Parts: sequence; structure tokens; C-alpha cells
Amino acid sequence: MAKESDASAQPAPREPVIRLRDAELRFGPRVLWHDLDLDVAPGEFLAVLGPNGTGKTSLLKVLLGQNTLSAGTAEVDGREVHKGNPAIGYIPQQRGIDPHTPMRGRDLVRMGIDGHRWGMGLLSRGRKKKVEELLASVGATDYADAPAGTVSGGELQRLRVAQSLANDPAVLLCDEPLLSLDLHHQQVVAALLHEQRVKRDAAVVFVTHEINPILPYVDRVLYIVGGHFLIGTPSEVMTTESLSRLYGSPVEVVRVGGRLVVVGGEEECVDHHNLPDDSFDLDGTVANR
Repeated sequence: MAKESDASAQPAPREPVIRLRDAELRFGPRVLWHDLDLDVAPGEFLAVLGPNGTGKTSLLKVLLGQNTLSAGTAEVDGREVHKGNPAIGYIPQQRGIDPHTPMRGRDLVRMGIDGHRWGMGLLSRGRKKKVEELLASVGATDYADAPAGTVSGGELQRLRVAQSLANDPAVLLCDEPLLSLDLHHQQVVAALLHEQRVKRDAAVVFVTHEINPILPYVDRVLYIVGGHFLIGTPSEVMTTESLSRLYGSPVEVVRVGGRLVVVGGEEECVDHHNLPDDSFDLDGTVANR
């Protein structure tokens, strides 16, 4: 009886917050990826890697409702993808703001609540409190009243993280948010995102060319090359054997000073999807040996 009681006490598996089935995206004759089946669980950190032009950002645009799948289905938080989904928080690449723009840090965060409206409009007490809480949650209170165009790149990304959290999203979509930041601020922003996803149980889909700043937090990797992909844990995907198969040419994965470095493969992406190899499933996931 005790065993039955223990079994009945087990929590039921939670529904994924992102679900793709038989997903394909093409532009004209060019297929970015196809036959993509992907479930992302609440609180999961998924890194999306691959060379330029392989459809990493395009995947985010599908989830944002900005790109339409050529085939298959995509859902976020149990609903078909659509524009303006409040279940999604979006963090773009680090881009500077004109220092003469009359927008403070808190105005940028407020835009996550009020959309495009900012400036002299009056905030309700509840919304003002929400902005203050968001600023505090990312450690940006001290420069909240500074012009957004005058803060550092790392500080600006903190503000954008706060903005993305305004609607308590189930999913954070991150499009290379560490690009152009120095190593210290890469680590700071990566740790901040990890802290917030744990606190809020939000899934993170993180597009990047550089896995090392986020490697301690990544649960799984989606690596896209030449229309094909692999999905698995970092230890499964980020190997010489796995990436050589994916690129269809010799690739070496080495550790240098505790960092993962991928050598080769960027220039040669050939169709190798049907190559026989017991370590891979045809759906692109890394199989257990």
C-alpha cells in the first residue's frame, strides 16, 4: 500500500510551454530546418546554436508569430503562436540607444507594461510599483532615472531583461543578448537570466554563437547546421563526433582554459541526414548509447 501511495503522490508531468511538431521553415527553395519536433518544459534553459544564416533567429520569429511555418505546428503556452503573446518576454541583441533620446531607464522598463507609450503619461500606483519591482529584480534601481542612451551595454541589457519580465512571461526568448558585451557583463547578464528563470519558472530559449557564458545554466542544446539539427544535453551535442556528423565535415571540439571551442566546419555544411550512425536518431536527437 505504501508503494501505491508513493506512486500516487508523484506530480503529474507538466505540459511543455513550447511545442513544435514536424516544423519546417523555408524561404523559397532554401530550407532552414525541417522535421523539427521540440518540447521545452517550464523552467528549462535551451541554447540554440549554429553558424550564421541557419535559422536560429528565424525560430524565435516563428515563436513570436512574425514568421509562418512552411509546414508543421508551433504552440506557446498551450496556444497556437501569434503576435503580441503576453506569455512571451523578448530580449534583443545589445544595441545602443541615442544618448539624446529623452527616455530614462525606467521608461524603457515601463514599455514592457504599456507597449510603445512612454514619457509624460501618468502611471497608476500599481504600474509604478510594478516598474520599481522590476528594476529592483535586475539590480537597475540606481540608474533607473539616467537617460537610457547613456548607460553601459551591460546596464542596458539589465533594463531589457526587466522589460521582458513585465508580464510575468512563461517563456523568455533571447536573441544573442550578450553580443558586443565584454566577458564580465556577459557573465553578469547570463547569471541574471538564470536567476530570473529559476525564480519565475520561465523557460529560456537563448540564441547565441557563444555557449561558454551560459554553459553552466544550459539544460539542452538545439544545434542547427545546413537545414539539419541535433538536440541533446551539452555533453551529448558539444562533442567532436556529434558536430562532425552534423556539419558533414571534420570538426573538433576542444576545451581551452575551461572554455569549449569548436574548430572547423563553419564553411562546409553538406547533406548528411541519411548517413548511417547508431548514435543518432533520424529526428536529430542524440540517442543514448
